[in-house]
Amino acid sequence: MSTDPTMERIGEGVELHHRQGQREAARELFEQVWDDIGGEQGDPLHVCVLAHSMADVQDDVREELMWDLRALAAADLITDERVAEAGVTLSVAGLYPSLHLNVSDCCLRLGEFDRARQHLERARAQIGALGDDEYGRLIRGGLERVADQLGEAV
Repeated sequence: MSTDPTMERIGEGVELHHRQGQREAARELFEQVWDDIGGEQGDPLHVCVLAHSMADVQDDVREELMWDLRALAAADLITDERVAEAGVTLSVAGLYPSLHLNVSDCCLRLGEFDRARQHLERARAQIGALGDDEYGRLIRGGLERVADQLGEAV
């Protein structure tokens, strides 16, 4: 359970989107949180998790990619100590497979196949940071799906 109020608000947005199907309401909440944290100048953990979540509620793949790239850049500034302090159970290394998967998927949908392959390989290289749990299986399944689609795009 998160002990970080901003992370809790982001979690509320994720809940709105993924469990309640309220995509627009989630996007509005994420926009409020983005403003509250000071955008890209905010705490890198908040920027990363919020941008990662914000990408999921975009209608345009280019906007989605922009948010995914923000999340990826912010991840480079996060420490494991900060993650633990916020009550997040993943290590920083555990963030990268999903972040690279999302960038790869966006690039694939944009027809940027070489770039998609680069991020797919980065995700695969870091997949060992994830456990054999529901989340790890979700990310591995996503990697397989993108790899299959990239194979078909050749």
